[in-house]
Amino acid sequence: MGYKDVYAAWKADPEAFWMEAAQAIDWDKKPSRALNDTNAPLYEWFTDGMVNTCWNAVDRHVEAGRGDQTAIIHDSPITHTKHEITYAELRDRVASLAGALRAKGVEKGDRVIIYMPMVPEALEAMLACARIGAVHSVVFGGFAANELAVRIDDAKPKAIIAASCGLEPGRVVHYKPLLDGAIDLAAHKPDFCVIFQREQEVAQLIEGRDYDWHAVQYGVEPADCLPVEGDHPLYILYTSGTTGQPKGVVRPNGGHLVALNWTMKNIYDVNPGEVFWAASDVGWVVGHSYICYAPLITGNITIVFEGKPVGTPDAGTFWRVIEEHDVKSLFTAPTAFRAIKREDPKGELLKKYDLSGLRSLFLAGERADPDTIEWAQDHLGVPVIDHWWQTETGFAIAANPLGIEPLPVKIGSPSVAMPGYDVQILDEGGHPMAANELGAIAVKLPLPPGTLPTLWNAEERFKSSYLQHFPGYYETGDAGYIDEDGYLYIMARTDDVINVAGHRLSTGAMEEVLAAHPDVAECAVIGATDTLKGQLPLGFLCTNSGTEKPADEIIKECVSLMREKIGPVAAFKHAVVVDRLPKTRSGKILRGTMVKIADSEKYKMPATIDDPAILDEIKDALKTIGYAS
Repeated sequence: MGYKDVYAAWKADPEAFWMEAAQAIDWDKKPSRALNDTNAPLYEWFTDGMVNTCWNAVDRHVEAGRGDQTAIIHDSPITHTKHEITYAELRDRVASLAGALRAKGVEKGDRVIIYMPMVPEALEAMLACARIGAVHSVVFGGFAANELAVRIDDAKPKAIIAASCGLEPGRVVHYKPLLDGAIDLAAHKPDFCVIFQREQEVAQLIEGRDYDWHAVQYGVEPADCLPVEGDHPLYILYTSGTTGQPKGVVRPNGGHLVALNWTMKNIYDVNPGEVFWAASDVGWVVGHSYICYAPLITGNITIVFEGKPVGTPDAGTFWRVIEEHDVKSLFTAPTAFRAIKREDPKGELLKKYDLSGLRSLFLAGERADPDTIEWAQDHLGVPVIDHWWQTETGFAIAANPLGIEPLPVKIGSPSVAMPGYDVQILDEGGHPMAANELGAIAVKLPLPPGTLPTLWNAEERFKSSYLQHFPGYYETGDAGYIDEDGYLYIMARTDDVINVAGHRLSTGAMEEVLAAHPDVAECAVIGATDTLKGQLPLGFLCTNSGTEKPADEIIKECVSLMREKIGPVAAFKHAVVVDRLPKTRSGKILRGTMVKIADSEKYKMPATIDDPAILDEIKDALKTIGYAS
């Protein structure tokens, strides 16, 4: 069956489609139905099934005779270490940690916050919670104390599992003082903390509250897998909210297992025993879905990588990992490839490695500009697949399903809607729009299994954030259009569509134009307030390493390129060359913060920012063109 047949089969009978997909999961009690719509517009999946995620991700592979197969490869260019963990070893380690948590009073439904760097123990902590029905909430390692405190007060964890430190190129990030500070700030206090001591920094433990990772497991009874209801939460993952108060996305066990298992073959086209590498972090949704859960559920080998695309030690580190570990499919953010391309525009470092085993590259997390996709295609010689999803959905809304039928790639589009998602483009009044017309991207309810059923302890906020604006739809917060072939184009966040003298223009389309300039490695466009036209676009350009052309000349060429490609209507006159763009640690550009700086408004320092000093550089650059007074 081709893509159109599979999608049509889902649309004709969603219940039968997802019940069939559920057959691939080991249930302790099989569900009698897929969708539970008794509480619409709040939908749930596989509610009367009983299942355990850890069993499906670990134990069942050992039981099937594949215990000697590698489950996790840890590759840390920062510590110059590599090691592998088999499925049998993983089962024993997870069962031991789960037993220790249970011995300390953690039970089904209790929350456990995990605050760890890119080490296999982070995955073990997640799986240990899943094993006993506890609900984990991973907070990105190194998050500021006040941000961690906010999450402690919202999730009210019985325990916190943390590492003594994280490692960045050239520096040690002291986790323990941040954790202590967060617990001091939080109104809720955990019963205990488990600290994984890394040799790069041994932290001071507080007696009676903190326990050493190894010592706490000594002599305890390993825990068996506890079956839980299909709608029992597996985890809470906090995503930034417009109010500054983070939103706790809830992920239920049953639908998550079914959906993620379905994606590994159908979207990513990888088989059990093959190496799948998501170069992300466990603190983000990609790390949850595609470093930890999906590859293990389907019996793949997953890579936990502690490094950066450049600087650990150079822009060839991704190619080394692919060659050494025989990676079949790589999934990363476009920003990683832009960083590599900026350091090594001609791809010289690629020539040192044998990448013949690599079959595909998947990009997600932000818009993949055509220039980056073309660079990757030219140098890697494999399909480069842009796909689109969100923290809230947990897996792809739109993708090119390599395992069903590789579709023609349209550069600039994450391809087509996946089964489970009825994607529509709506105008402000909620009416469907014609092909190629820019509007709000919404998904007709119900959302598929594995997506968020609600927000943690915030049902009304869930409804007002996602369901209120377009009744009967989930509002994605993104703007775009669908072409005559059904291909979706994500052009901007809804608030990144700017209004220039009454013309609605996509900043994404403008960024595509700027990225096409041969000297531009990376760029961003924002809309700044203008008394005459409402808003005017401002461009930020990072140039390729080794570019000799003066900045003024590059800006001038970019202004005329914009005039040629988008037209005078864009009123694009101002751009600045900067060394780097302000980003979250997952690589998303902080356009909203840049808008506030340009408009001389107060802004809150984003918790997820990679390096706060960049904002001062942006402010100084904007002052040179008369903004950020």
